[in-house]
Amino acid sequence: MFVEHLPAQPIPLCVVVLAIVTASTDLVARRIPNRIVLGGLIVALFAQVWLLGPLKGGAAWIEGALAGFALLLPFYLVRGMAAGDVKLMMTIGAWLGPAFALHIVLVTLLIGGVWSIAVIVKRGRIKDLMRLIHRISARWLPNAVWIGVAPQAPNEKPASLGTLPYGVAIASATIGVLFAAV
Repeated sequence: MFVEHLPAQPIPLCVVVLAIVTASTDLVARRIPNRIVLGGLIVALFAQVWLLGPLKGGAAWIEGALAGFALLLPFYLVRGMAAGDVKLMMTIGAWLGPAFALHIVLVTLLIGGVWSIAVIVKRGRIKDLMRLIHRISARWLPNAVWIGVAPQAPNEKPASLGTLPYGVAIASATIGVLFAAV
């Protein structure tokens, strides 16, 4: 089992609703609205305080929010995901705590990675992916030879491989981890 125990209701129900709503908006509008994330954070604080008391609930809320934020921030900083995804994970962490946030992020990265590779293969962009990997790895392995990959000019910006509505991967992982904890 991933984590020790499932949080008390209504937390799992609220998190599932939050995950479905944000995944839906990310699919349709390709963004996760701040009002949904902020509303989720506020309601999570009230729920944590109501269930655990002011000190313990407030501490659980802040620990989870910081964990969710910190776990995805590096991916945002390297432009691997959007700010809405980081804020969504922060909100889910505020609801569920740091242990659940860590497991959800690990499963999210697995889902997102497999999904990304499938999209790249489907679009026929494998050579573009290899060029991007070559460009990134050239900093650490400057003399490496990549067979079948034409090097890019040093100042040439690599072609984008596209974007995914990553809120869907986060939602899928959240719901999966919650069901695994039952």
